[in-house]
Amino acid sequence: MTADKLSMVVTPPVVAAVAARAAAATPGVARLEPGVRGLLAVLTRAGRQRWTGADPAPTEGVRVRVTGAGLTVHVDIAVRADGPAAEVGRAVQEHIAREVGEHTGRQVDAVCVHILDIEPEL
Repeated sequence: MTADKLSMVVTPPVVAAVAARAAAATPGVARLEPGVRGLLAVLTRAGRQRWTGADPAPTEGVRVRVTGAGLTVHVDIAVRADGPAAEVGRAVQEHIAREVGEHTGRQVDAVCVHILDIEPEL
């Protein structure tokens, strides 16, 4: 089979898993925050994957919406108190856009970062 006859479809749950990993690995991010809507989506997806025997990739706190030729990624995070939240948010945006593009070949139109909590220093 030649390269021009191959096609690949990367679904939103795969993009969400890549985005979740990228966000969690960004310096200054304490954790991803799933929220109520995120918890329901995670439980539904995890149940479906367990039913089929697949191990679910962590996607808590990440939602992906297909927008025309690209994607919009929403991520809910908690940041550490030792750095400026706005800088961490911008770093998360850049890291997610780069990682999703590199690992999936999908164009990211927007990354919306919602900072839901700031972890106090202990």
